[in-house]
Amino acid sequence: MDKNKILKKLQEDEHYYGEFGRQYLSNSDIMALLNNPLDFKKPSQASSAFLIGGYFHTCILEPDKLKKYKVVQSSNRNTKVYKEISEGELCLLQHEVDMVEMLRDKMFDNQICKDFIQNPNNDYEVPGIVELQGNMWKGKADIINHDEKLIIDLKTTNDISKFKWSASKYNYDSQAYIYRKMFGYDFLFIVVDKNTQQIGIFDCSDRFYESGADKVARATEAYELFYKTEGFDPSQYFLTKTL
Repeated sequence: MDKNKILKKLQEDEHYYGEFGRQYLSNSDIMALLNNPLDFKKPSQASSAFLIGGYFHTCILEPDKLKKYKVVQSSNRNTKVYKEISEGELCLLQHEVDMVEMLRDKMFDNQICKDFIQNPNNDYEVPGIVELQGNMWKGKADIINHDEKLIIDLKTTNDISKFKWSASKYNYDSQAYIYRKMFGYDFLFIVVDKNTQQIGIFDCSDRFYESGADKVARATEAYELFYKTEGFDPSQYFLTKTL
């Protein structure tokens, strides 16, 4: 399959996150490969934080798709009303939806953010693939701003003053490195604090990209050892450290 056909297929979530997309490495694999390679490609548990983050992105980038989310008028997920309506499915609570919509409005009230996000020459939810160290990686950019030559990623945080620390913990550095290689533009984070509604715009230093490159290299080593080395027995693997 040629690259254009691959990218067209990866535009669809069912293929990007499904069997077709799993043939590629992605930034979401970095955490497992660095910390416990045996967890590589294991399905992640659904969480309210992930659901809220998805709604936030959809609310800003693809508002026509909001109808796919089920919203329950309940104070929490332990009420009888929630359990009856959700039928075991993880659903959004109305106050979570209200919070996300307020964050969206705050972001669009800021002219700089609005110009970055709503530039008429932007592309949204853009899939990409790239070869790094002999393996194929996939990604999907929130926003490609061609006028500014930027890849823009939207994030929410519980404490914007600690975003620099969060960016390292959650491997945003490797995301920036992979996507820069993939799309050829520099990376920019637009972040909004869920508690204070403060907005932050974070560009990436050379050191940040280098940190991401190092994580990709170490993740690749683990992937090659655990999943591409013939005869390798994971039960014989152990960590070595000097204390």
